[in-house]
Amino acid sequence: MSRASRILPAAALAGVLVLAGCAGGSGGSADTTLDVGLVLEPSNLDIRHTSGAALEQALVDNVYEGLVTRGEGGEVVPALASEWQISDDGLTYTFTLQDGVTFHDGSAMTADDVVTSLTDTKNDESNTGAKDLAAIQDIAAPDDSTVVVTLAEPNINFLFLLTGPGGLVFKSGDETDLKTAENGTGPFTLGEWIQKDSISLERYDDYWGEPAGTDEVVLHYIPDANALVNAGLDGTLDVLTGVNADLIPQLEDDFTVTQGETTDKFILAFNGKDDALSDLRVRQALRMAIDHDAILATVGAGQTQFGPIPRLDPGYEDLSDTTSFDPEGARALLAEAGVSDLTLTLTFPNVYDSQLSSLLVSMFKDIGVTLKVDTVEFSAWLNDVYTNRDYQLSFVNHVEPRDFDSWSNPDYYYSLTDADALAEVQDLYADAMRQTDTDASAKLLAEAARVVAEQAPADWLFTRADIIATAPGVEGFPTAATSTRLKLAGVTLAE
Repeated sequence: MSRASRILPAAALAGVLVLAGCAGGSGGSADTTLDVGLVLEPSNLDIRHTSGAALEQALVDNVYEGLVTRGEGGEVVPALASEWQISDDGLTYTFTLQDGVTFHDGSAMTADDVVTSLTDTKNDESNTGAKDLAAIQDIAAPDDSTVVVTLAEPNINFLFLLTGPGGLVFKSGDETDLKTAENGTGPFTLGEWIQKDSISLERYDDYWGEPAGTDEVVLHYIPDANALVNAGLDGTLDVLTGVNADLIPQLEDDFTVTQGETTDKFILAFNGKDDALSDLRVRQALRMAIDHDAILATVGAGQTQFGPIPRLDPGYEDLSDTTSFDPEGARALLAEAGVSDLTLTLTFPNVYDSQLSSLLVSMFKDIGVTLKVDTVEFSAWLNDVYTNRDYQLSFVNHVEPRDFDSWSNPDYYYSLTDADALAEVQDLYADAMRQTDTDASAKLLAEAARVVAEQAPADWLFTRADIIATAPGVEGFPTAATSTRLKLAGVTLAE
């Protein structure tokens, strides 16, 4: 049973969307309900056309599946494909499909559904996964249990890209409105989305694999760190994710608290296209003003990071030699650049701890830079910074693994402004992806990452640790990289 009954406020009823899949879960009232506390809620449930880690966290592996998925360590593991072979030249991928897979409406999944899903995604520029499938030249189903994908050129990251939204399989010809409903193949169907509150998942009893260990999972969205902990202490939640390190002592008597590595990169981006930040010396000075050890001490858990590739990703290298904590040197660089009385604005989403913005204000003040903090809703950050590129400094957590390609994109919200450096990064990244040897690819990625770090387009403040608190009786809850994947079928809850 859940640790506490969930009471739905009358005022919240207007925000309830009944997100019926094409079939129900267990068909009756839930006997075991797992209540999980999360921080960020999806803005939309159409995973084909809406980006965001919160959407993948809730739906991938739970409601929707692809041919392959990610293990907890980030490795590629089977999902709707039981096995696969890759040709020696790295161009042909042959997938053998699992037996007995059905969509939530009860219809059988076929090889044609896989072919149609991948083809439609590749050809639809509005699809969030389209760029991940750009290397595909041909997709075919030689028989009912086999899918063959041929690439135009080798892409060593291709299997991993299939673990994202671009690799998800949908029923061919299905007209389900994915904004409000679903028809996936996963171990759960969608129940209710109470906007600004929760999403419920119900066990799909005809699931092709091992059935889910609970009848229902409710994902509660609680962005305030203290409110999240209080919801655990009052019995509302069985699991808390994204716990602030300084709040761990409040939970240790009642919960088991674990920490796991992530690829969550907290990035302070500098808009090099802004006149105030166009000079490399100014951006370098800002990096030199930052005391990473002090930031990590405030965060309380995690690792320092000095470049665009985190420890868990291919190509990681310690790039601490590209900067140093040196306020005096920072002041000298600003003087050399002819900059004085510099005032900058930091766009800071309100879902993050304000202690971090306060630290940055203090550190920049020490080198003579006034930092104004514009605290905004996350939706405003998405519109102003991510979409419109209207910012000077931005603070946000980039959770996705293996996302270095963003640094090769001149149109991304952060980007390299030096044309030669950008061209070098683009060439190195493209060459890395063409490799068929993982070590050779990682070496090229490391070279590209160093070029990026030396251009100081951002400061990588730290990599977050995954702090998870689980109540007694909860078994099998994932403890690493939960902000991008939250595979819940294997979780059990003692009654």
